[in-house]
Amino acid sequence: MEEQSLQAIIEEIWPRLKRKHFYPELPMPTVGELPEPNQDGEERSEGVGLEMKQKQMRINSAFVHKMRERMSDRQVIEALLDHGITHYTFCPWDFHTHLMLYAEAKKVVPDKGLAKRVADCFIDLIADTHCVKKRSTEIPELHRCLKKGPVEEVIASLCQKIWGIDLGIPAFGASAKKNEAIVRRLARIPYLDRSRWPESIQKFARSLKPLLYEEQEEQENRGGKGASNPQGEHDLTHYSRDEIDQGLRDYVKRTMALSEFKEVIEDFSEELKEAGYGMEGGMGRGLSTPIDSDVLFYMKLAENYSIPLKKLPLEKKGVLHPHSHSPWEVGSPFQDVDIWTSFGKVMPGITQIWKKREGKGRGKMEGTPDCLIAIDSSGSMINPRKSLSYAVLGAACAANAYLQNDANVAVYNFSDAPMGGKDILDYTNRREDIYRVLCRYFGGGTALDLDDLIPLIRGRKNLDLFIITDMKITNLETLISFFGEIENRITAVHIGENPYASRFEKAVEKKRNINIFTVKRKEDIPHIVLGKIREYFNPT
Repeated sequence: MEEQSLQAIIEEIWPRLKRKHFYPELPMPTVGELPEPNQDGEERSEGVGLEMKQKQMRINSAFVHKMRERMSDRQVIEALLDHGITHYTFCPWDFHTHLMLYAEAKKVVPDKGLAKRVADCFIDLIADTHCVKKRSTEIPELHRCLKKGPVEEVIASLCQKIWGIDLGIPAFGASAKKNEAIVRRLARIPYLDRSRWPESIQKFARSLKPLLYEEQEEQENRGGKGASNPQGEHDLTHYSRDEIDQGLRDYVKRTMALSEFKEVIEDFSEELKEAGYGMEGGMGRGLSTPIDSDVLFYMKLAENYSIPLKKLPLEKKGVLHPHSHSPWEVGSPFQDVDIWTSFGKVMPGITQIWKKREGKGRGKMEGTPDCLIAIDSSGSMINPRKSLSYAVLGAACAANAYLQNDANVAVYNFSDAPMGGKDILDYTNRREDIYRVLCRYFGGGTALDLDDLIPLIRGRKNLDLFIITDMKITNLETLISFFGEIENRITAVHIGENPYASRFEKAVEKKRNINIFTVKRKEDIPHIVLGKIREYFNPT
C-alpha cells in the first residue's frame, strides 16, 4: 500500500520534472525495495535511495521511509529524481565520460576501489551542482538531512560554499578547521566546465586522497566496508549494451593507448559481464571466461575506421527472361506469345511475343567474395599485446569490411611458418575468433609456407587476398612467384618503407589484380581500398 502511494506521488510530479529538465527520454520511474547484497553479503536496502538500470529509475521505498522523520516523501522523491535525471542529461552523460573520469582518477589514486569512489563523488557533485545552479530542486535539503562520514562532510562543506546555501555544516569546530584547507582547494575547481573535467577530477582526487586513505584504514580496522551511496551506486548497469559499445569505441579512440585501455577494462571486467556485456563466443552474463582486453581494444578501435571494399562486378547467369514485346511473325515460337496483350488471337500485326534477354545478377555474396588475411607477426613487427600494432589494426579493419558484407574471413598468421610459427583459422564470420588469431604474436623469423596457403585458396573462384607485412620475408621471391600465378584480387599492405617493399612493388607492378598500400601512421589505414584493381575483371 505504501509503495502505491509513493508511485502516485511520482506519477503526479513526473510531468513537471520532465518539463523542468527539458523532456529527457526516460521512462516513468517506479518504486520498490532494493535488497541487493553489498560486498559483505549483507543487504543494503535502506542505504540507497535510487537505482538506475538502462535508463529505468527506481526509488527505494525503504529509503524514503527512513528519511520520513526529516523530509516529506514528496521532497525525497523529487530530490532523488532530480539527481538521477541530471546524471543522464549532464554528468556523466555517457559511458565514455564515465570511463574517462575513472581512468583520470586512478592516475592519482591507484587503488581501484578508491578511484571508483573518487569518480562517484565527482560525478554526484557535478550533477547536484548543475541542478542546483540551473533548476529549482530539493537536492540541498536532501544533503542537509543525510548522515555523513568524513568524506561526505567535506563534500557537504564544499557544496555549502559553492552553492551559497546553508546545509547545516558548522563553520567552527575541530573537523571544520581540519577540512577548511581541503574545501578551499576544492572550491577552486570549475566543476561545470565539461572541457576541463579530466584535469578537474585529478585535482579533486589529490585533495581528497588523504581523507580517503584515512577512511579506508578506519574501515579495515573495524573489519567492515564503506557505507552505500544514498543517491545511488554508479555501476555499469546504468548503461545499455549499445551505450557501452559506443562508449568503448569513443574511449579507445581518445586514448589510443593499449596499456591504459587494458587497465580500465580489467578493473571493470566483472561489472561489464554483470551489465550483460560480452564479446562473441560466450563472454556474457554469468560466465567466468575473462574478457580479453587486447582483443577488445582492436575490436573497438577498428570500428572507428572504415575502409572501402570494391565489390566484384555483375556476372551473367545465362538465364533468359521476358524483357520487351515485338510483333509475332510466321515461324516465331508459340511458347513466346503473350496471350494477355494479344487478346487471345494469333494474327500478324495483333499477336505480341516476348523478346528475351540473358539475365544478370550478382555473384556470390552479392558481389562480395570471401577473404584470406595473411598477417606477419615476426620479430620485426610490433607485438600487438604490448603496443598499438598498425598491422593488426589494418587487418582488423579489412576483416570488418568483409564481415559487414556477409562474407567469411580466414586468417593466416605467420612468423617462421615452416618451423611451426603460424596460426591458421579457416573461413568464419565469428569476429572474436578472427581477432584472436590476428592478435597472436610469434616474434620469430619471417617466412611463409605455400603449403598452408594453397588449401585455403584452392577451389575458391571468388576470393580476395589481403596481406599485411613489413615485407622482410626471407622467401619473398617465392611469394612473388605465387602471386604471379593466381588471378585473385590481392591487396598488399606493407608497414613502413624498406628495400624489401620496393622489390615487391617492382616485381608485381604489371599485375593488374594486385594493389599495394603503405602504412606509416594509423591515419593511413582508411586510405586502403580493398579489392582495388586497375580495371574490373571476372576471374576465370
